[in-house]
Amino acid sequence: MVFFQYLCDMLQGQKSELTKEIILNKSFKLFYENGFKTTSVDKIMEATKLTKGAFYYHYKSKKELGLAVISLKVQKRVHEGMIAPLYNSGNAVEILESTFLDRIKSFPLYDKQHGCPMNNFINEIADYEAAYQLALRKIIDEWRAGLIALIERGKADNSIKESVSSNSVAIYLISAFEGIRGIRKLYDDDIILEEYIAGLSSYIEQIKK
Repeated sequence: MVFFQYLCDMLQGQKSELTKEIILNKSFKLFYENGFKTTSVDKIMEATKLTKGAFYYHYKSKKELGLAVISLKVQKRVHEGMIAPLYNSGNAVEILESTFLDRIKSFPLYDKQHGCPMNNFINEIADYEAAYQLALRKIIDEWRAGLIALIERGKADNSIKESVSSNSVAIYLISAFEGIRGIRKLYDDDIILEEYIAGLSSYIEQIKK
C-alpha cells in the first residue's frame, strides 16, 4: 500500500512537472512571436489547452512566469549559444569570430524574422519592472564577463592588441550583435546581415595583434 502511494505520488509529480514545462515552453514561443505585454494568461491557456487553475497552481502571476521564461529559457539560450563558447580552448580571435560571425550566419529564417528573445524582452519590459531588469542584466553581465575573460586571454597569448579596452570591446560586440538582430526584423532578406558581418570582420581585424 505504501509503495502504491509512493508510485502515485511520483507519477503525479511527473505530470505536474510536465504541465509546468508545457506552460513555460508555450509561453516562451508566444512571447517571442507576439510580445510579452500582448500575451495574456488567457492566450497562454488557450494555446496550451490547459485550465487557468493549472496555470496558477504553478505560477502565481504572469510576472512570475515572465521571470521563469527569462531565467530558464532566454538565459539558457544565450549561455549555450554566446557565452559557453567563449570559454573553449584555442585562439581568442578565432573564438570571437566563430561565436559572433558563425552564430549570426546559422540562424534560421524564423529567428531572423523574430529577432533575439533577450533583446525583445529588453526593448519591451526592461524599464517596466525592476525584477525584469535585474534578470536581463544578469544575462548581459555574464556575457560581458565571458568576453572580457576571452579578450584578456587573447592579450596574454599575443593574439589581441594589449592597448584595447577589454570592457569596451565586450560592450561593443554585445551591442552590435543585439542591435543587428533587432534591425534584421525590418527586412525581407539578409543584405543588412551581410553588411554587419563585413563590418564586424573588419573590427575584429583591427583588434588583432
